[in-house]
Amino acid sequence: MTEPIVRYQDVHKSFGDINVLKGIDLDIFPAEKVAIIGPSGSGKTTIIRMLMTLEEPSSGDIIVDGTNLWKMKKNGTMVEANEKHLRSVRGDIGMVFQHFNLFPHMTILENCMTAPIHVKGEDKQEVEERSIQMLERVGLGDKIHNYPSQLSGGQKQRVAMARALVMRPKIMLFDEVTSALDPELVGEVLEVIRDIAENDDMAMVLVTHEMDFALDIADKVLFLDEGVIAEQGSATDVIEHSQNERLREFLSRFRG
Repeated sequence: MTEPIVRYQDVHKSFGDINVLKGIDLDIFPAEKVAIIGPSGSGKTTIIRMLMTLEEPSSGDIIVDGTNLWKMKKNGTMVEANEKHLRSVRGDIGMVFQHFNLFPHMTILENCMTAPIHVKGEDKQEVEERSIQMLERVGLGDKIHNYPSQLSGGQKQRVAMARALVMRPKIMLFDEVTSALDPELVGEVLEVIRDIAENDDMAMVLVTHEMDFALDIADKVLFLDEGVIAEQGSATDVIEHSQNERLREFLSRFRG
């Protein structure tokens, strides 16, 4: 049996008095495509932000490729992880955000090259070649010297995906990447995600409101409600055949 590349073990997260996640247990396997759905405020984004080390769990463990993300061994005892440990473990994780997070003063080629050179210390020429290749893959090979301000929202989001792919991650996280886009631009971004899902062997976690797309590409779908995984299973079972009344009510808003 393949070991999970990511394992959440009884993970809780609170912001002040608000309990956002209430005991998440979740295994994500290598190359598995996982969609997380649920109402706003249910904790979907918090799950992936903790994996990207942008939020720290209040309790519980997150194991990445056999290594505890938020804890490390020191003098035979598990202690809170330091920044060096966090950087090392999250090195195999890429994330695409809702609002692109591109550097406005850099060309899109420079945006893609910065992290592999400065974070991983890779050879500049090799990174440049890989960055151009990835930008061509997302349909922006003719825009490599443009700045983000010269691109549409959909193009910016495709740059963000190319930038994440250049890092050659084992796990890719997508945080509602179409929700800030004009409706006519959503399709072009989903097509890039579909291409990644079909042709790359990395694990993917997709927080989304695009139900038909989740049904199409996900191996597993989680329905998060009030901080717990209320249902999980194959995309068909969860989205098309669920007996969970709360989930059916939620889906009816998206699927008519």
